[in-house]
Amino acid sequence: MTKFLLAVHVIAAIVAIGPVTVAASMFPPTARKALAEPGDAQALATTRLLHRICQVYATVGVVVPVFGFATASNMGVLGDTWLIVSIALTALAAVVLAALVLPRQAAIMEGIEDAGGGEIAVTTRATARLAMFTGIFNLLWATVTVLMIIRPGSTTGA
Repeated sequence: MTKFLLAVHVIAAIVAIGPVTVAASMFPPTARKALAEPGDAQALATTRLLHRICQVYATVGVVVPVFGFATASNMGVLGDTWLIVSIALTALAAVVLAALVLPRQAAIMEGIEDAGGGEIAVTTRATARLAMFTGIFNLLWATVTVLMIIRPGSTTGA
């Protein structure tokens, strides 16, 4: 059962978290392009799509910690320090995504769709802040991934 839970956990992480990190990283430069060229329907459509990907896959991403807890419970490692740190970093990544990345994407989308030219400088600055928060989100997930691969006490010999 542990191998099944671990497989679902890893597949869910790849399928759910991967698209969020990529789409969230692509959003700020695409939004800047849409701001710079207000009549560019392609840039606007791409920005909308990236935001939608982030929303949907963030929701699907809830499966990752659920199966992670089930796997850790089966393996008997719930009290291990590396796992507790990973859980804390995962929770922090979720907060960054839910409180800082997604709402800012939504606000930027509103700014792009309502752009009359006057708000562009403010919104461009907002894309830079969003890029920073997205980088923090990605760094947190990269750290969790490293902890999951090279965990203290691993029996894999790595």
